[in-house]
Amino acid sequence: MLSTRPAKETIVRMPNEIGGLDRLARVIADKGVNILGVCAWVEGSEAVIRLLTDDSVRVADVLKPQYNVRQADVLVAELPHKPGMLHRVTERLAQADVDIHHLYAAATGSQDRCLVVFATANNDRAMVLLNASTPAA
Repeated sequence: MLSTRPAKETIVRMPNEIGGLDRLARVIADKGVNILGVCAWVEGSEAVIRLLTDDSVRVADVLKPQYNVRQADVLVAELPHKPGMLHRVTERLAQADVDIHHLYAAATGSQDRCLVVFATANNDRAMVLLNASTPAA
C-alpha cells in the first residue's frame, strides 16, 4: 500500500518577468511557510506556478492581495524512490480508467522516498485505488 492523501495546491498566475518567482518565494518565506513542491512554466506573457506547501490557507491569504491566486484539490503520494514506482501508480490509474490531469514529482539521489503531486478526473477514486491496491515494493 502507498501513502496517498488529499491536499490543496495553490496556483498563481502572474506576469512573466525576471525576478517574479523570487518575489513570490520571498513573500511565502517571510510568512514562515515551507514549500514542499513547486512546478512553474510560462504561457504567453504569464507565468503559472503550482505550489504545494505546509499551509495552503496561509499562502493563499498572503498572496491574494498581490497575485491572481486560486486553490485546487490534488493528491500527494509518498513513494519509495526506486525504478518503476511511477509506472506502478500510472498503470493502476490507467487500468481503472482514471485520467491524470497533471503531475509533478521530485527526490534527490540520496533519498529513499519521493513526493508525487497530481490531480485526476476523480481524486477520491484515485486515492482509494492507490491506497488499497498498489504495493509499495
